[in-house]
Amino acid sequence: MKIRHPLAMKWIGFVGAWLIRFWGSTLCYRYRPIGPNRIPNHGPVPARSIFCFWHENIFLPCCQYPRRDIMVLISRHADGEMIAQCAARLGYGLVRGSSTRGGMEALRKMMRASEDFHIVVMPDGPRGPRRHIELGLLFLAAKTGMPLVPVGIGYDRPWRLNTWDRFAVPRPWSKVVVVTRDEFRVPPDAGRATLEAFRGKVEQSLLDVGALAERLAER
Repeated sequence: MKIRHPLAMKWIGFVGAWLIRFWGSTLCYRYRPIGPNRIPNHGPVPARSIFCFWHENIFLPCCQYPRRDIMVLISRHADGEMIAQCAARLGYGLVRGSSTRGGMEALRKMMRASEDFHIVVMPDGPRGPRRHIELGLLFLAAKTGMPLVPVGIGYDRPWRLNTWDRFAVPRPWSKVVVVTRDEFRVPPDAGRATLEAFRGKVEQSLLDVGALAERLAER
């Protein structure tokens, strides 16, 4: 049964944010950049950026990186509403929409927000396919001119839910690792063929940094 009542959603957001903060405080967190720092929480970064990571790994960013100068794209689906309530209470700014609901409106909001905010996108959400990037992410990077930073997240032997994305929950007091490396800059006049070429490169880079983060977390 799906929960849709607004009051119930708000309570889920309140309890969920508290639980995420407590759970996150038990984790042994490590950031391993390949090259310069890309994460605003770790000091100055070269420029406002678009950060992307797989939908299954949203737990760690929720507890580790909440900032009001980061806008997160979250779908308008029922499961997205629960994530949005938690993210808002943790301290993130929100843009609601996806490829199937409110996509163009969300794109316009993110383009306006790009002047003052970092942007976070989970490119395989809200319904998959798992670990696959759609062209919308590359279109956003092209139109805003913002660098696109793939973020790899790895947990040591996480619990995984029986969901389309195999949602990962890190075990309390376990090791978690975040890896970033080279950014991508998509030309503002990129056509579909160029966007598709970048899509493949960014997807492979996200798979690579994710695999590296998982190996480091398991050591």
